Amino acid sequence: MLRKTVLNEMHRGLGARMVDFGGWEMPVNYGSQIEEHHAVRRDAGMFDVSHMCPVDLTGPDCRPFLSRLVANDVAKLTVSGKALYSAMLNEAGGVIDDLIIYFLTDTRFRVVVNAGTAEKDLLWMRAKGAEWKMDVRITQRRDGDNALGMIAVQGPNARARVWQVLPQAKAATADLKPFFAAEVDQYFIASTGYTGEDGFEIMIPAAEAQAIWQKLKDAGVAPCGLGARDTLRLEAGMNLYGQDMDETVSPLDAGLAWTVALKDSREFVGKSALTAAGQQKQFLGLVLLDKGVLRGHQTVITNHGNGEITSGSFSPTLQQSIALTRLPLGVQIGDEVEVDIRGKLLKAKVTKPVFARNGKAVQ
Repeated sequence: MLRKTVLNEMHRGLGARMVDFGGWEMPVNYGSQIEEHHAVRRDAGMFDVSHMCPVDLTGPDCRPFLSRLVANDVAKLTVSGKALYSAMLNEAGGVIDDLIIYFLTDTRFRVVVNAGTAEKDLLWMRAKGAEWKMDVRITQRRDGDNALGMIAVQGPNARARVWQVLPQAKAATADLKPFFAAEVDQYFIASTGYTGEDGFEIMIPAAEAQAIWQKLKDAGVAPCGLGARDTLRLEAGMNLYGQDMDETVSPLDAGLAWTVALKDSREFVGKSALTAAGQQKQFLGLVLLDKGVLRGHQTVITNHGNGEITSGSFSPTLQQSIALTRLPLGVQIGDEVEVDIRGKLLKAKVTKPVFARNGKAVQ
């Protein structure tokens, strides 16, 4: 049986088309996926992300625990509310999950992990805490009496719409820079997102989620489903776990080298494997020059060997088909390559893996 978020009834009441997403019944769209996409790029849209799993870490060993657990360096977190994006690796250097870490105090952090990996993530984290004999309590906040709902509000007018619904949050969040969070009463409001647009990800007591969703809708925020969320994140060049990376893929080959702190003396799980293997592939973008649609797992033919599309779709902003790819190291931005689409070779141009942000195409 599929799991349901606290907002499931709201989606059904709006006539959403529901699909199985990692074991969760989630809305793929409420009508026109293209219109939902444009709502986020041009105005404000919202997504139910309550299937994601917030995890609270408390105790005196929070920082040393995270320092060994993830590839990025939590020593960068010195200001309360600051967030850090990182990969959590296995011993072979593969990505168990990508996650966001919020620093609140030296004895309190919040980590948000992906929906489909939450159970294995929690098992891994608790096992490592026991192995390292760390004094850290790991509490998931997706289920049970202390469950949180999560709503992402994204777009150029997202902040104004949130302040219209939660006026008490404006003072604490008006100057919130990207990748920071503020706690306002029972609300946790973060300037993180997955669309390439400004906005907030709001964590609220699950019991209040439906009321807040309705108020945001009444304020003119468009409900958006997984379809628009995928094209938005693809245009922004943001990785999707399970497509662009997994436990068999090194973060160095998934365009995440910027999240891996290899040069200092800090030891973390997977570091020795990454150091030994180095980078084997590069993560780049493609824009299709011929007519067709780029999709995951299509083969990319280059002068330096073959690569593979990890994510691909039609871009509503660019009005072209685009993709994220893992390509041989010799390929350069600007190169023309071919993509095998059902036996037909179509021309494509290699680009930086960011296609649109802040409402505009960047290619």
